[in-house]
Amino acid sequence: MEARLWNRFKNNIHLRRTTVLVMIILALYYVRAMMNTILLSFIFTYLIVHLVRFVQWKFKHVSDKLIVALTYLLIVVLLYFALRYYVPVLVKQVTKMTKSVINYYQTNDVGWLMTQLHKYVSEKTISSQVKSSLTALTAALKGFGSVTMSFVMALVLSFFYTIELKEMQTFSQSFLKSDLFGWLFEDIAYFGRKFTNTFGVVLEAQFLIAICNTALTIVCLAIMKMPQIFALGLMVFICSLVPVAGVIISLIPLSLVAYTVGGIQDVIYILIMIAVLHTLETYILNPKFMSSKTELPIFYTFVVLLFGEHFFGTWGLIVSVPIFTFFLDILGVKNINSKQEKLQEARKRIEHKRLEK
Repeated sequence: MEARLWNRFKNNIHLRRTTVLVMIILALYYVRAMMNTILLSFIFTYLIVHLVRFVQWKFKHVSDKLIVALTYLLIVVLLYFALRYYVPVLVKQVTKMTKSVINYYQTNDVGWLMTQLHKYVSEKTISSQVKSSLTALTAALKGFGSVTMSFVMALVLSFFYTIELKEMQTFSQSFLKSDLFGWLFEDIAYFGRKFTNTFGVVLEAQFLIAICNTALTIVCLAIMKMPQIFALGLMVFICSLVPVAGVIISLIPLSLVAYTVGGIQDVIYILIMIAVLHTLETYILNPKFMSSKTELPIFYTFVVLLFGEHFFGTWGLIVSVPIFTFFLDILGVKNINSKQEKLQEARKRIEHKRLEK
């Protein structure tokens, strides 16, 4: 009786896949503390694997391990130069701006301002605000350390996956041959392919958004006659890969550079520029590119982004549309196929027509 029920469960594909999907969701919820590492590892692996396939498509005899090794070597070199040259410049400019603020208060009579503040704000309130600010600062530093560690671990994991790409594929396929749980691994692989396709489509859309943001920012910086435009443009491009929030992240270094060049006036110009770009990305570029790549209406895309940001923060802006399109594909509402799948389907149709003739 139990064996019969078990076989009926395995043969019922819809029930089986629904059960596996719920198990995957519960497992991800259980390891939600590691979500930064999981998502970053997935993104890095996805990008490197597609880079390997693109290079091998252009140059068929190039080893995939050589491509991966050179790519990660380039990443390490870029990180070294960023830490060696770019970060010290930021620290220097932050120190310079802090000293200028301190000098301003030392050289100007601001006693009247403090008197007015004490009329409306008590010392107890000020001390509590200072304590809460220090707590928030400590939490921000811990969060930065956690993100940095997740970034490093994601790079390491993606490197070991891609450097042994063929071995990983061969080893992973061996799970499908399991007599007892082969069906489970087949369903996991099925959901993995579906999510990879939808995530890749959205990642391509975000790449186009980053190019638009970078081009507009470089034009504005050139009009303002800012120094090192291409270096700042590269920084803006990297930040813009984070949907919506990336434009705001780039505000800090841009404001520091603008302050050292033209003072508070240029900082105001930068704030206006970032506000315009943020509005443009949020209300025009993001919904438009996302909807064109996922073939979703702009209204649905925008609503999904709003709910994703509300429930999951910055990561919600990245994964909300892929998850939504993933469920649409799973439910059979709308199939989201990758370019490779579309090419394969087109070739099958052409071959089928030839056989009919």
